[in-house]
Amino acid sequence: MNIAILGGTGKEGAGLAVRDPERAKAKAAELRDVAHAIPIVGHTNAEAAALGDVVVVALPWGGLGATLPETRQACRNKVVVSAVVPLTFGGPRLFTPPPAGSAAEEVQALLPEARVVAAFHHIAAHELADAEYPIECDLLICGQEAAAKETVTQLGRSLGLRVIDVGALSNAGPLEGITAVLATINRRYKLKNSGIKITGM
Repeated sequence: MNIAILGGTGKEGAGLAVRDPERAKAKAAELRDVAHAIPIVGHTNAEAAALGDVVVVALPWGGLGATLPETRQACRNKVVVSAVVPLTFGGPRLFTPPPAGSAAEEVQALLPEARVVAAFHHIAAHELADAEYPIECDLLICGQEAAAKETVTQLGRSLGLRVIDVGALSNAGPLEGITAVLATINRRYKLKNSGIKITGM
């Protein structure tokens, strides 16, 4: 399965509007050295979306409106995973919900024919990058379509994660907001990888 990552050149996706193709190629070469046998190539966001079977949106929240419209046709009928969290550093609120209710709902509005699932908000980038150690938290996902959520569930399980479906895409706002809470916990207790586990299951 080809997985396209839009804005995948930085920790949380560096690249407002169109990602620099040279930067994408350089990051792909760097990741190939780490991943060894896994083929990784760099493209513009539009090219990546066209090639991906599943598209992961890892852009900064402020770049969605400038970047996603050019990928709309390429994302049609595809599972699109929104890992975007609308954080605002230096203001009165760390988490700033967009008018749509969540970044994931904004992604769905910009890509209306896509099958959007909100996921991967609570897992630190360095944990995803370190394949030698298990990730000690649950993967919470939400979306409108069961088949799309099943695809993301299989991706999560392939990373060794327990995946928990928390319902419709309208629950994405609370999911995204938890990231701000975890960031605050990390800062206060000098951690790098606080996470969420659901008890009683």
